[in-house]
Amino acid sequence: MHAPVLPASPDAPLSVTVANARLTYGGIPLYEDLTLRLEAGTVTCLLGPSGVGKTTLLRMIAGLAVPEPPTAIATGDGRPLAGRLAYMAQQDLLLPWLTVLDNVLLGARLRRTALTAGLAGRARELLDRVGLAGRAGDRPAALSGGQRQRVALARTLMEDRPLVLMDEPFSALDAITRLRLQELAAELLAGRTVLLVTHDPLEALRIGHRVHAMTGHPATVGTALAPPGPPPRPADDPAVLALQGELLRRLRE
Repeated sequence: MHAPVLPASPDAPLSVTVANARLTYGGIPLYEDLTLRLEAGTVTCLLGPSGVGKTTLLRMIAGLAVPEPPTAIATGDGRPLAGRLAYMAQQDLLLPWLTVLDNVLLGARLRRTALTAGLAGRARELLDRVGLAGRAGDRPAALSGGQRQRVALARTLMEDRPLVLMDEPFSALDAITRLRLQELAAELLAGRTVLLVTHDPLEALRIGHRVHAMTGHPATVGTALAPPGPPPRPADDPAVLALQGELLRRLRE
């Protein structure tokens, strides 16, 4: 029986609303009037075809992409998002000269936080939970692509932020490891507000409280599907499989 790796979030559950989002590339509108609400303390999953703008939306919320007026990104408590979010990109972005452990502790290192035994112990426990026990002293070059992605997941979880943005966090994993880490993420991110981009309908329906299809040119976000029961849901749950058909229909449209 594992003890919780992450402490309770120091912030109250955080809601985020993106309203009237507009962004153009080369004179072609990517969004014109896109709206998405992230409910506090829930996992929102976003699916859509490649190039529709899912990653750009994550980057916009993270402050890494600059939208055009009249875009508004607001939090439920009115405070800025700076310092309150963790972002896991599609690429693992591990620093090759650091060990696995130091990559997991990278945020603390950059903030010049004292690397206490407790902090290092929590990082090692996260590595254990993602299946990398005994690899803390390795360099990223010694790891497979799936193992590197697991280090990036541990680093994201280590940040302990009330808002977590994740861009295809399990895409490089084999099927069984993917299922296991979906369950781990659902456990460790409980109570946090999460926006997770994925191309896998079953993944979204297993761990999301609200699942949206993002489609069209310019892109819009469709009405949410709400899978029954708490995540993580069994992959063979008949209700989940039925909703998978509906989600695929929305994506085809």
